[in-house]
Amino acid sequence: MARHYQEKIVALWSVFLLGLLFHTQLGLMPLFHGINVIVSQSQNMEAIAPIMWSMLIFFVLPMTAIIGTTLTNNQRYRVIHFGFTVLYSLLNLSHLIADLMVQPIIWYQIVLMLMLLIIGLLINLVAWQWMRDGRNTHMKDRERFT
Repeated sequence: MARHYQEKIVALWSVFLLGLLFHTQLGLMPLFHGINVIVSQSQNMEAIAPIMWSMLIFFVLPMTAIIGTTLTNNQRYRVIHFGFTVLYSLLNLSHLIADLMVQPIIWYQIVLMLMLLIIGLLINLVAWQWMRDGRNTHMKDRERFT
């Protein structure tokens, strides 16, 4: 029975990244209606550089996971990837909780963050299955591409 874990993981990470992009876009939509979206009083890019770098890293790491998942079937990678997915789920949960503490609560963002958390949990599940399956079967990388 074909399980196609890698394809499922790549699809779920892709959906997650699309949701992440939409989370940012949704936050900027008020600009198109003339509403100010400034949440920081920083006057220059240097002041917010750590935030920008954090956002870049948060986005690039799943892209790297997609590439790694596509190109390798190594058991060590599977274990690292699973741990990585758990870390992202914890970060998503903490972001959701933080968004619930902001006043006023922006419910459409909460719904989107909840959806991202659910997608993250699905990634956890499939990554767990892939990791466990790798312990039971020893398919070589070259076999995967035939």
